[in-house]
Amino acid sequence: MTSLLIPVDAYLVESLPTVWFGVVMFSLAMYVALDGMDFGIGMLYATRDDHDRETLLSAFGPIWDANEVWIVAFGTTLLAAFPAVYSRLLSEHYLLAIAIVMALLMRGVAPELREQRDEPEWHRRCDQLFVFGSTVTPLLLGTLVGSWIFGTAVFSLPSLLTGVGLVALCLTSGAAFLAAKTSGPLADDMVRFGTLSTAAYLGGVVVLLAVVYWLNPANVRALLVTLPAAAVVLASVGFGLGGIAAARQGRHKLWFGTTFGLSFLLVGLVATLLYPTIYPASGLTIDAVVVSPLALNLTTILGLPVLLLVLWYFKFLYGTFAGPVDGEGYST
Repeated sequence: MTSLLIPVDAYLVESLPTVWFGVVMFSLAMYVALDGMDFGIGMLYATRDDHDRETLLSAFGPIWDANEVWIVAFGTTLLAAFPAVYSRLLSEHYLLAIAIVMALLMRGVAPELREQRDEPEWHRRCDQLFVFGSTVTPLLLGTLVGSWIFGTAVFSLPSLLTGVGLVALCLTSGAAFLAAKTSGPLADDMVRFGTLSTAAYLGGVVVLLAVVYWLNPANVRALLVTLPAAAVVLASVGFGLGGIAAARQGRHKLWFGTTFGLSFLLVGLVATLLYPTIYPASGLTIDAVVVSPLALNLTTILGLPVLLLVLWYFKFLYGTFAGPVDGEGYST
């Protein structure tokens, strides 16, 4: 019996770096899916009148702050398991990281500042700040991730296209969420916006991959034509087209589910391109930069239960606010 247990234990220990790479990517996917939805609502905010804007704020107000937990989870898990990647990613993109924080700050404080004065001009300025922060944050975040996975300069064409693609995906997620939470003309408008942004996102993915294929080194080209990468791209097209069909049929909750899938597929493509070379710019692999076995074991024992608790909390939160919404808040 002992001889059988030892190889299994050894295999589990050797697999922990890959497991934690998966945890890091999962945290990033949850952030893209959930806070990306918030960004999309913030962008759509610019298209509505005052009454609809109150409805938009009511729709994601109770879950907004909670969704931001996942960017903290992403940074924490990356630091805990792969500190060298964390330090390189931030130090080599320092100004971009600061700009992302500032854009998040603008988005966060604008609705609060809006309530401090009952002046039309003040409201207009705060609304502009809110929309600006909601648009610029995913653009810069996508640019940073594009620079990371492709090993290119910050404002290279592949990096910028990644940022633009993330903006389109956020718009799709926000529109689908609002369509599922509202009804009437507002929901109809969200279907129209969401259909256009889905088409833009799918087209942007194709353009991005074509650009990367022709501009990047041979090893990146080889990754793009592998079975996992091809499967992710084809699945994204399927989810996107399925979402458009569900939206037009009025099946808005299913549509929102497809946007969730699109977010996970996007990060799945990121994971495919980063594994096992987790920092392409310097050629660092997962096994080379992972923390010591003792630290990784302790992180696993202490960290994974916390992650499960967070997931349970999100299930409870979204279950509590699962109903429709109007200008006054969620219906009971």
